[in-house]
Amino acid sequence: MVKQTSRSLDLTFSALSDPTRREILGRLTQQDLMVTEIAEPFEMSLPAVSKHLRVLERAGLIARSREGRVHRLRFDPKPLGEAMTWIAEHKLYWEEQFDLLERYLKKTTHEEETDGT
Repeated sequence: MVKQTSRSLDLTFSALSDPTRREILGRLTQQDLMVTEIAEPFEMSLPAVSKHLRVLERAGLIARSREGRVHRLRFDPKPLGEAMTWIAEHKLYWEEQFDLLERYLKKTTHEEETDGT
């Protein structure tokens, strides 16, 4: 189970690491689009856009439906929810670590002041 979650997070973060893929996702949060509609604003070939779409599909961030020869893509937020949960858990850990550090620094500063150092 841990490996699957780790694999899923790896795919999500990898997919989000590219600005083109983030822009594609942003457009798909507004509406479902055909592949050609997704490709329109980008100055790259349709095969290059298709590679980005495959990365997003593999991460589970988009889903494809076919209506004859027309491929429609939609945004699937589930992997982002999993990533947000992971980030929130790690944020809590680091906040606790920074709180401990702050208390330590206050204590040592106070001890130095009272020792006259």
